[in-house]
Amino acid sequence: MLKSGFGGGGDASSPLKLFTNAKKKINGIYRDIGNYVSEFHTFVEEIKDVEENELVHQELVDHIQTCAQKVNGIKEMLLRDHMKVVFFGRTSNGKSTVINAMLWDKILPSGLGHTTNCFLSIEGCDDKDGPYLLCDGSEEKRNVKSVSQLGHALSQESMSNDSLIKVCWPKNKCSLLKNEVVLVDSPGIDVTEDMDSWIDAYCLDADVFILVANAESTLMLAEKKFFHKVNERLSKPNIFILNNRWDASAAEPDLMEQVRQQHLERGISFLAKELGVVTPQQAKDRVFFISAKEALNARLQRLQDDIISGMPEAGGALAEGFQARLIEFCTFEHSFEECISRSATRTKFHQHTQCAQDIMKSLLTECESLLKESSRMKQECDEYNEQLENQITFLEKRLKLLTAQAKEAITRLVSETEFQVRQAMSDEIRRLSLLVDEFDQPFHQNMMVLQVYKAELYRHVEEVLGRNLSARCSSSLQKQINKSKQLMLDEAQPLFECSNNSEQEPVLVSQAQNSAFDMSYDINCASLCQDFQEDIEFKFSLGFKCLMGRFIGSRKAIAPSEVPRPISGTGEVIAHQRQQADDSLSLQDILTSVAASYLKHNNSQSAGMLVGIIMVPYALWRTIGWKAIVFTVASYGSLYLYERLTWTSRAQEHALKRQFVEHATEKLNLITTFTSSNCSHQVQQELSTTFAQICHKVDEISKELKSDSEEMQDKSSRLSEIQSKIKTLKNKANFLSGDIDSFVKKFLHDYAV
Repeated sequence: MLKSGFGGGGDASSPLKLFTNAKKKINGIYRDIGNYVSEFHTFVEEIKDVEENELVHQELVDHIQTCAQKVNGIKEMLLRDHMKVVFFGRTSNGKSTVINAMLWDKILPSGLGHTTNCFLSIEGCDDKDGPYLLCDGSEEKRNVKSVSQLGHALSQESMSNDSLIKVCWPKNKCSLLKNEVVLVDSPGIDVTEDMDSWIDAYCLDADVFILVANAESTLMLAEKKFFHKVNERLSKPNIFILNNRWDASAAEPDLMEQVRQQHLERGISFLAKELGVVTPQQAKDRVFFISAKEALNARLQRLQDDIISGMPEAGGALAEGFQARLIEFCTFEHSFEECISRSATRTKFHQHTQCAQDIMKSLLTECESLLKESSRMKQECDEYNEQLENQITFLEKRLKLLTAQAKEAITRLVSETEFQVRQAMSDEIRRLSLLVDEFDQPFHQNMMVLQVYKAELYRHVEEVLGRNLSARCSSSLQKQINKSKQLMLDEAQPLFECSNNSEQEPVLVSQAQNSAFDMSYDINCASLCQDFQEDIEFKFSLGFKCLMGRFIGSRKAIAPSEVPRPISGTGEVIAHQRQQADDSLSLQDILTSVAASYLKHNNSQSAGMLVGIIMVPYALWRTIGWKAIVFTVASYGSLYLYERLTWTSRAQEHALKRQFVEHATEKLNLITTFTSSNCSHQVQQELSTTFAQICHKVDEISKELKSDSEEMQDKSSRLSEIQSKIKTLKNKANFLSGDIDSFVKKFLHDYAV
């Protein structure tokens, strides 16, 4: 049950609420900071993996981890933070009684002589746990009644002077404990000389020191010596001086004010001049005159009366001036509560607040640095992406122009190739007789030898013709092709420069320049002349069959729209026949008549024609005489004999070559267009292959640029998301910094740096 009213330290208006509220607020701040640091760390780890350490460096990760460790450590410290009050004084000055009076219960052992033998710490615990105590170095919960045996100097089980007994008292029984105040009772400072260890163990984290002096005497050197040591170890400690047992002054009312003034002056001098912890005016408010025993008894009586009849706190068998001393004790409690609340808030939270400000300031700086760096990276990505898009557009436009130029160049060179090959082949066909005459192989009319001869002739014609065509065309075509390739590469050079991989372009150029173009004319003479049939049998040029064949052949060949084609090798015979026609017109008329009759009636009147032919010698006899006939027959026989004797193997070979030239000329004329087209197609294929390689390389470059562009767009998008997240983190950091500043203004305004 909480005490309220005068002297009870009412909970609703207690100055201790300042510390409680401040602790609750700063705990919330550090909880938010912890969440923020965790969020920041997660974000940094994510972008560290995504951006390959371009944006986040290990120093930042280490710094955030350090901040997280600091925040977690401070959060643990804040959970343990409380307001600590340590009571010191000589033996039997009433330190334990003062604490009992403040707790409204007889918790600590008290009495005559040296009572408290060790340090006793009283702190709050949950109501369900109930009161219990813990001995130094043990977690065993013991009955709180055993404190009289463990802490009393006269007990057999008493602890050593430097040991600590922790008394856990329910918070609902005392507002001090509810507001996280820890009260520490100590043995008398005159018990041992080892005061330095006491200060190190129990005083360095104390917020307020209360010196309980004996009002029946004055401040002793032991008390002053101890607090001088405390003042050396701590910077301006908060010290209150309680002149206890002031109820003894009621026995000497005449000297009471003088003694009071004496104690007050000595206390002010000690605090202000000797220790220098406060000003003289402030020291005046730190010295009190009380009777802890009276205050404890009155409060115990009030508790008993409230429980029994609800009677208010009233008199009893108490010394004169009790009400004034009780008011003084309550005034001390109020001043003490204000002082410890302010002091604890400053000492416990100021450093944590400063640390929080430093953490948030550093993280805010990191946010700004990340934001600046991500903005720079995004700008670089956007600029590079724009450059890539311009290169892609340039590639597409330049490739269209290059394609049109290449098509035009290929078409022009193909036409030139076709014309050049056709012209060269026509020239070679006209020179075919010379080429055949150059062929010199053994000739014989035997069929086997003749087949070998013809095969070798075909091969000779094919090789020489192909060699001559190559000599006339291939070299110049190779130069033109190389020139066209080089022009293509020169035009494509700006496109190759767009690639990030410049090693492949020299390889392509080297392949295009070093590739030798071998023109294939594809003149398969054996296949072309496979239907050639030679005729090397002897035929008398003036034989009846030969003459009739020629004559009939000439008549058949004559047509209104056709020009007769002379037969090669018959010029002398035709000239001789023309001379005979001039000498004897009647003979020409007869022969013409006979030939016409034969042509007209060769099928239906063959018998009549035969009779007419038999009548020819008789007609000749009657017309020119027997001498002319004899001369003609003799000449005819001599000519026959001459031709028969000159029809040798050489003449047969010459006749075969002549027939082959006529046959091959006709066949080659037929394939001239095909061969020239085939050669032009080869040139087109060669140039198209080079251009296709260029286009393939340009396509690879275009794909590479598009891939880089997509990558840059993705990276820019990620950086935009990162910037958005960083801005969110920055806003949160500013919000938390505002919370910290609000905390400083509300709770630490007088101590803010």
